[in-house]
Amino acid sequence: MRIAAVGLSVLRMPLVRAFETSFGRMAAREFVLVSVEDASGAVGWGECVADADPFYSAETTTTAWHVLEKYLVPAVLGRSVPAASDLPAMWTRVRGHHMAKAALEMAAWDVDARLRGQPLCERLGAAARPIASGVSIGIEGSIPELLDRIALELAAGYRRIKIKIKPGWDRAPVAAIRDRFGDVPLMVDANAAYTPADAAGLTGLDEFGLMMIEQPLDYGDLLRHARLQAGLRTPICLDESITSPDVAADALELGACRIINIKPGRLGGFVASMAVHDLCRAAGVPVWHGGMLESGIGRAHNLHLSALPGFTLPGDVAASRRYFVPDLIEPPIDVAPDGTIQIPPGPGLGVEPVPERVAACRMHAVRYHA
Repeated sequence: MRIAAVGLSVLRMPLVRAFETSFGRMAAREFVLVSVEDASGAVGWGECVADADPFYSAETTTTAWHVLEKYLVPAVLGRSVPAASDLPAMWTRVRGHHMAKAALEMAAWDVDARLRGQPLCERLGAAARPIASGVSIGIEGSIPELLDRIALELAAGYRRIKIKIKPGWDRAPVAAIRDRFGDVPLMVDANAAYTPADAAGLTGLDEFGLMMIEQPLDYGDLLRHARLQAGLRTPICLDESITSPDVAADALELGACRIINIKPGRLGGFVASMAVHDLCRAAGVPVWHGGMLESGIGRAHNLHLSALPGFTLPGDVAASRRYFVPDLIEPPIDVAPDGTIQIPPGPGLGVEPVPERVAACRMHAVRYHA
């Protein structure tokens, strides 16, 4: 493909329900939408998962825009690229900024697959299959509110429940969930809310038969995660810690986790994500696909990657309408009564952004031509 044009837009979309984690409460999602156009006119789409604020990640919509505009787009604009997998080698001089890199690389993967007439999952090396869907529930105002929310999600067909936790909101909600819903597949996500001093209390969660405790400690703290895992029966899953295939290898060697959450935005795109997938599969370590409150563009990318065989646990890829009404895309992404999502058929992502919906939430846009 020859990259003839790249478009960048900052969009702001209100969430159906505010979402609270240990980082804070979010009522709307602001992100950079990326389009890549081949010389033939084929267009692919990518979504940068960086937030407006630097609370989850050092990257923000502002930093991503700057790095895309000044460094990443000029490195590829007008260039002929044999395959999307070649793009990361074209910006190796740029350190970090994985979310910005991922958005451009994934848009190129979409174009690449469209040009070849393949669904994106096939271009990534996987056959389309139904993807088991889990749901992520933020910190609610009370335990009764949490339980009512879980009841609604289970009725909608989701196969796995994940709740956000933090010190003071952990054991009591988990115990209440077990009392009401029995052995429903359940995991908890701390988003690094615990310190080594208070994480010892997490051993009390062992009695509840959780699938995993996700990212209890700080991002870079592999050693202390390994010490914590040694004292837990419940598997630790690392999320924010896993920033590269090398870090994933270190985490497994140290025994810092028994499960890994793969997010292309955090890793820098599909090339690095597939490397982590392959590493974990060879080691017999299960992986699953996390979510970042993406619009339907990012959500469709997540579905296609989740078709790889190592993704054996339900991911955070939920229905479009759970977060945005309307979503950017047609057709929408829906959860079937059996708790699975079908990968959209057709070349590339299999979904298209609706121009009027994009325009309605666009804050700023620019287009670069070769």
